[in-house]
Amino acid sequence: MNNLKKYAKGYIRELTTLLALAAIVVIFSIIAPRYLEIGNLRDIVEQGTVNGFLAIGVTCAIITGGIDLSVGSAMAVCVVTCGRLAVAGVPPVLVCVIGLALGAFIGLINGLLITKMNLQPFIATMGTNSVLRGVAYLITGGWPVLNIPSSYRDIFQFSLVPNLRMSMIFLILMAVIYSFVLKRRKTGIYIYSIGSNEEATKLSGVNTNRCKITAYMLCSMGAAMAGMVTLARLGTGEPTCGEGYELNAIAAAAIGGASLAGGKGPILGTVLGALLISALKIGLVVLGMGTFYQYIATGLIIIVAVYFETIQKNLSKIMGKKKA
Repeated sequence: MNNLKKYAKGYIRELTTLLALAAIVVIFSIIAPRYLEIGNLRDIVEQGTVNGFLAIGVTCAIITGGIDLSVGSAMAVCVVTCGRLAVAGVPPVLVCVIGLALGAFIGLINGLLITKMNLQPFIATMGTNSVLRGVAYLITGGWPVLNIPSSYRDIFQFSLVPNLRMSMIFLILMAVIYSFVLKRRKTGIYIYSIGSNEEATKLSGVNTNRCKITAYMLCSMGAAMAGMVTLARLGTGEPTCGEGYELNAIAAAAIGGASLAGGKGPILGTVLGALLISALKIGLVVLGMGTFYQYIATGLIIIVAVYFETIQKNLSKIMGKKKA
């Protein structure tokens, strides 16, 4: 029983997020029963999948105490690049490998700007966000990439069972792999340590620059996966793809328990946060509310999530003093 309590205590934020997600689903289903229609539930999962890939990546950057504002534009570059390759007849699997490699390269650039040029993550990624958006337009000339072959789309759209697409399976696999790397491998442990106390980590002999670069490469690879899934889902590669998506990704990470000060960021919580945002947005659409309300809701979610994190820290300090 004690072991169960300890285990549950370690996942308190994830359990809180899961309960909040369940509450949103229940509330919207009571207000509008058609919210639980198969089509709406499928939309929740599919939107949550794309945001989940982005949010998992952003969580890696946030853990280091940084941020990545370029994920939306990185997603767009991967969308149009993979779209062009797929239309040109490149084998679908090779397209996916190139897409992931492109994401890793973008993350490498961000990491080098932050570590070697000593730029603040906010400034560095804001700059690359603009550059990458321009690159996406240059690749296509401002026009969408059309007629994506079904052989590529089936990689992510194929359903093993009804309403369970491969893209969802890939999200689960990515979450498991990233969790393993961050919690079980030295590099991942160092990434958490950098966010908690970078100076102490550096003094202990850890190559903090290399770990930061790795974190940003993992971040942009998440954006690449989001782009490839979106390309398969829509069947077109738009250079405008991913605009404003970084806000949703950051919100999902914050809801899931990632501390924007660094040193904390559960991957499972991030995935649940992505689904929560998706459930909220689909609920607002079902109720007939426009995009404007979705922006307001997303912004409020970030504020509440960060404030909740502050309350948790204050309570921990108070409890620590009482025990002492």
